[in-house]
Amino acid sequence: MMARRKETPGIRAEPQIWSTKELYMLNLQHRLLRTVVALSIVMPVAAVAAPAWGQETVFVMSNNAERNQVIAFERTNDGSYFEQNRFDTFGRGSGGVNDPLEAQGSLTLSPDHTLLYAANAGSGDITVFRVQGKSLFVIDKEPSGGSQPVSIAQWGDTVYVLNSGGAGSVVAFHVGHSGQLHSISNATAFLSANATGGGSVSVSPDGQTVAVVERIANNIDTFHVNSDGTLGTAVVNPSQGEGAFSARFAPDGKLIVSETGPASEPAGSAISSYTVQANGKLAAVSQSVPTDGGANCWNAISPDGTHVYASNAGSSDIAGFTVSSAGALTPIAGTIVGANPAGSTNLDITVSGDGKFLYSLNGEVGTVGVFAIQPNGTLVEVTQIQGLPAAVGFNGIAAL
Repeated sequence: MMARRKETPGIRAEPQIWSTKELYMLNLQHRLLRTVVALSIVMPVAAVAAPAWGQETVFVMSNNAERNQVIAFERTNDGSYFEQNRFDTFGRGSGGVNDPLEAQGSLTLSPDHTLLYAANAGSGDITVFRVQGKSLFVIDKEPSGGSQPVSIAQWGDTVYVLNSGGAGSVVAFHVGHSGQLHSISNATAFLSANATGGGSVSVSPDGQTVAVVERIANNIDTFHVNSDGTLGTAVVNPSQGEGAFSARFAPDGKLIVSETGPASEPAGSAISSYTVQANGKLAAVSQSVPTDGGANCWNAISPDGTHVYASNAGSSDIAGFTVSSAGALTPIAGTIVGANPAGSTNLDITVSGDGKFLYSLNGEVGTVGVFAIQPNGTLVEVTQIQGLPAAVGFNGIAAL
């Protein structure tokens, strides 16, 4: 194969003959140049699209009755936190003074942390945010399918919403590729009775079981998940401990339940663990292990499933436990592993996605307690994030 060089316009040149090897090298150089140019265009775009939050970010929900918002606090390199922004849900919360929702999971991140779900208990709908860069973008808002949504959980492409008002129910939604929620036919499953005080919804790691706590009835309901994401009839398990409030599934499938304890015992709270049997019945592993505090209503499990923390709102402290491979709970050190200032009334708690920090929403005083999680499971207080209004009904916390 032979090729002639083109003459430069206006200059007469002798014809030059390129060899096959020279022509091949010339084409190779052109291809390499095109690749370099393409990379120079694409790489800056990719950098802009990459996550831009700081080392740690924690979200809390105002639950304001007129204008519900999600407030983002970002950690800086020196370990301090600042309010990064406030994002409207375009829905209404329930308002109130302290812990008006009486539930865990009203603000929930998707397992991959790309979506954030907010329950608007006042307007009866769910807001879906896209987590992108340093912003939250509202991509959908849908009716919850019931009254007073208070807790949300996702598994795969299905989202479950717990409605605690009226005829308490769990409603399933399909999550589309864009993050929008789509209704599923016959997707409403009812609790054991009306007004039983739904406190939390959680999905087992294998996606086969949904668990709901009925606070007022002191029941733990389990639902089998059908192939289309809908739920079977509730299997009602009376809680063996008093004051069941919230239940969360650990990564190994054990169900961890927070118990406020007998009303007559101010420091009588406890925590239990269960296995879920094939018929939906619960079998206790550790039963009512004391948390050495009062009003334990919430718990948070480390990403690796080795530790669980219980929020004692009545005594403003946090209890810690190791979780064995069999699901047994053993107190860490002297049980109480972290303490907020007196009167903080720490409500909902969460652990960061990397397992390094625990955050507690202190609704009565308007702060967020920040604790560093040590290798042995104990906590070291880092700071108390200031700047929230006190006793105005904040509920819901989640962290990247």
